[in-house]
Amino acid sequence: MEAILIQQECKEVLKGEVNMSLSLMPVEKNNMIDRARSVIILCLGDKTLREVANERIFVGISTRLESLYMAKSLAHKRV
Repeated sequence: MEAILIQQECKEVLKGEVNMSLSLMPVEKNNMIDRARSVIILCLGDKTLREVANERIFVGISTRLESLYMAKSLAHKRV
């Protein structure tokens, strides 16, 4: 996910909206957050997309993806 956001010039989004560079205008921040959300949504498979479809903000999507990954990772370790 990080590599895709860097490629799309959205690396600042990974810091969280509050910690984004102060040199960015609010409009630029919002555009970057929207672009990051769109990029992530476009890269997800159908099953994962259904899991995060209700999330409207990037942080929500990111948190949900992390929890899905951790659950899947733990399930594989138990096998």
